[in-house]
Amino acid sequence: MKLVCSQSELSASLQLVSRAVAARPTHPVLANVLLTADAGTGRLSLTGFDLNLGIQTSLPASVEVSGAITLPARLFGEIVTRLAADTPITLSCPEGQEQLELTSLSGSYQVRGMPADDFPDLPLVQTGVPIRLESEALIQGLRGTLFASSGDEAKQLLTGVHLQLDPEGLECAATDGHRLAVLRLPHAQSGQADGGEPFAVTVPARSLRELERLLSGRPSTEPLSLFCDRGQVVFLWADQVLTSRSLDGAYPNYRQLIPESFGRAIQLERRALIAALERVAVLADQHNNVVKLSAYPAEGQLQISADVQDVGSGSESLPASISGEAIQIAFNVRYLLDGLKAIGGDQVVLRCNGPTTPAVLTPVDDGRFTYLVMPVQIRQ
Repeated sequence: MKLVCSQSELSASLQLVSRAVAARPTHPVLANVLLTADAGTGRLSLTGFDLNLGIQTSLPASVEVSGAITLPARLFGEIVTRLAADTPITLSCPEGQEQLELTSLSGSYQVRGMPADDFPDLPLVQTGVPIRLESEALIQGLRGTLFASSGDEAKQLLTGVHLQLDPEGLECAATDGHRLAVLRLPHAQSGQADGGEPFAVTVPARSLRELERLLSGRPSTEPLSLFCDRGQVVFLWADQVLTSRSLDGAYPNYRQLIPESFGRAIQLERRALIAALERVAVLADQHNNVVKLSAYPAEGQLQISADVQDVGSGSESLPASISGEAIQIAFNVRYLLDGLKAIGGDQVVLRCNGPTTPAVLTPVDDGRFTYLVMPVQIRQ
């Protein structure tokens, strides 16, 4: 293998694929990144794969001799990152050898690698007709739901985001058992498998965080292709690939958790509510993160308060448009803030029926996003 490429492009690509390199590899080669040079296409491909998550990208290169080798991701990345930006780098490895020589304007380095044949194949499922998604719509869907997925590995299925596609569009949903975020994106697809048959898959949040990061880092107007088969999901766009296992099992029927009607509604300015909650949270965070919301319809006021034994208490009031009877209801302040920051728009509505039943936050001017949060029981 012999080629010349740009330091900045190689460094950026290494940073991308290194996110899929195993931190505690079960086999030495999984700590490496796979480099594949192709003289026919004039590109250098880089792959990281920890057997669950795989990321592959490529960059233009002047390839003199095609070839492949795996190199320690961390060591190779640190060498490349420290070289002068926008300078040419020559990579060469004689056929049959396991040592790569990197030459730049400042000097040369030799790095021991492992044969490319030892690297596991990326599961590139590309059978059947792909589902096509607009990347911008998918970014919106992931940003609006990823935060609500569970971090508890015992709740395996809830550690993912459920992606559901039907003729009306794409729906993304995530829940950890305490809150639920659902974002509906109409007309999010530009083509669909099986002539528009509904499709659903649950993908680990870790994989989708990397997908959201990759899509945001290199925006593209090209639709993204999604393949799914035998427990594997493959996302393809531009010159990049992300593969992930899918999560087995039937995702909870989250729609039945959302009440059909509400007896109370509190409408107020979103940013003002976030600011007030963050101030009161300074106290709430000292103990159990609980804040109490007290709605007073006659006064048109919502009071936000925290009372922490042996620490102190605090409260703030905000103007609000309130329908229904007065109510006191308590929440984990972190859950409220997560949902409010994911919601777009200036005005939000908090709807509820009672102090112990689910409450739902939605933007006033956009019916696509629904955020359900369970209240915390308090002693009156």
